[in-house]
Amino acid sequence: MNYFEEEEYKETKFDFAVWRKIFGHMAPFKKHIIIGMMAAVVLAGVDIVYPLINRYAIDEIIETGQVENYPTFLGFYIVFITVQAVMVFTFIWNAGQVQQKLSYSLRKKAFRRLHELPFSYYDRTPVGWIMARMTSDSRNLADILSWSLIDLSWGLLMMIGIAVVMFIINFKLALISLSVLPLLILASVYFRRKILKAYRKIRKENSKITGAFNEGITGAKTTKTLVLEEENFNDFDRLTSRMKKHSIRAAMFAGLYFPTILLISSVAIALVIYYGGSEVATGLITAATLYLFTNYIMQFFEPVMQLANILARFQQAQASAERLLSLIEQEPDIYDTKEVIEKYGDAIDFKKENWEPLIGDVEFKDVTFKYNKGEKVLDHFNLQVQAGESIALVGQTGAGKSTIVNLICRFYEPTDGKLLIDGRDYKERSIGWLHDNLGYVLQSPHLFSGTIRENIRYGKPEATDGEVEEAAKMVEAHDFIIKFDDGYDTEVGESGARLSVGQKQLISFARALIADPRILILDEATSSVDTNTERSIQHAIDVVLKGRTSFVIAHRLSTITSSNRILVLEHGKILESGTHRDLIDKKGKYYDLYTNQFKTESIELSKSKQ
Repeated sequence: MNYFEEEEYKETKFDFAVWRKIFGHMAPFKKHIIIGMMAAVVLAGVDIVYPLINRYAIDEIIETGQVENYPTFLGFYIVFITVQAVMVFTFIWNAGQVQQKLSYSLRKKAFRRLHELPFSYYDRTPVGWIMARMTSDSRNLADILSWSLIDLSWGLLMMIGIAVVMFIINFKLALISLSVLPLLILASVYFRRKILKAYRKIRKENSKITGAFNEGITGAKTTKTLVLEEENFNDFDRLTSRMKKHSIRAAMFAGLYFPTILLISSVAIALVIYYGGSEVATGLITAATLYLFTNYIMQFFEPVMQLANILARFQQAQASAERLLSLIEQEPDIYDTKEVIEKYGDAIDFKKENWEPLIGDVEFKDVTFKYNKGEKVLDHFNLQVQAGESIALVGQTGAGKSTIVNLICRFYEPTDGKLLIDGRDYKERSIGWLHDNLGYVLQSPHLFSGTIRENIRYGKPEATDGEVEEAAKMVEAHDFIIKFDDGYDTEVGESGARLSVGQKQLISFARALIADPRILILDEATSSVDTNTERSIQHAIDVVLKGRTSFVIAHRLSTITSSNRILVLEHGKILESGTHRDLIDKKGKYYDLYTNQFKTESIELSKSKQ
């Protein structure tokens, strides 16, 4: 089930398939579950015995006045209290262990799956939906399952044990006490359906709200510059109002459920007092027996109310389980075959000892590609690149530039045809093998919270401080880094917020270089920087591209004049191909693009000097 399928997911009954899968995830913690449930069983037995001890005190001590029986009663009571305390500690300790370990396990599995999923998954799935699965859903599910299973064991054993004891002591009063059970079952079925439906709607709205939070925070600057605060607030208010409506409805049904159970239990007590009181008056039963039954009824319906709460919580848990499992079990669109994984490892656990060196030959062989529900971007596309070549991709938006590099990186795969790396279909080797040999510098650089040194080292975790500084020097980032008070240990802030765009770009470039990639992708890497920074990056490009296969998506055509080959793309086809000099002499599409851009930049430069 993905984000969009939530709109169609309206089933209200328990889904046993979902619970089988969830219990499967709990299997590693069965030791704690079994011990906790056994403690709950013993505790239920102790709770059943407690009224019998009081009955003994009433019959044998209070009614007869024989105080010599008091030590026996006191001994039973001390044993009861001790066992009860030990059992309560045991099941609380084990339930807590299950809660923490299950939460950790579910989040770990979901986070791993997020790393295995391709770009296409993130294209169609909002960040808020994913965040809700990783945070509130995993937390709610672990919390509910860990405590509810043990409470369920206690409650069921209490009810069964009390019913058995009541029938043994007085069959007639037992029947009267349990005569209200049909009403209880009807009420439970009705409220269960209502509560589950409401909780599913709450979870769906919560995903949308989390997404709105994310967009509101990350797009705060855009919101303020366009003066859209009121519109954004109204949209957010509408989302939260819907969640409030569903939450109130869920709370209303949950609130009605418990008083209904309490009312039914009160009716049972009244019936027992009415009929049992008559039998006490006629001497058929003792007052202690009547006390025992009224006490047992309250004890019987206490776990019923607990079970009602557990039922409501399980209904809430199912809403969370459905969505969390949909993430954990999401099948990637792009994956390695079993044979490839067996030899090379998967996308996370590598078998580097079996990896062949990547030379850098790249070939598109009759490749056709289209995005989901979209038009073809590439149609029978062919391109052959020799190792060490620098290929520049030029063209209007939608020409297919980003699609070509995304296919090379295997962020997507050809709809038809083959993409060969070093003469072999790249599907015959692992995704991890390919990505380990790639360097990618984005137009909008992303830095992680931490220091400059940590961000550069992100491309090669085992890199020494000397290698980090050498990479920074190659992209001419060293000079501005050492001007900071903390130098390479300067905190960059969230997403690099404390640095300029140019500084972030240089650091991201150093991060790509330190990995020493065989194939380097530059996605308009100089389009967001000033002229001086562009010169620094251009100098680095000239140095590091030697001996590497590179693909450069260029916004500023002046940065690709030294490329071995420039491809002018239009509608997924190669319109022109050649060196900068060849294409200028040809005076075709590239000539028009270059001269127009040169004129525009010259005019802007002259205006800036005025």
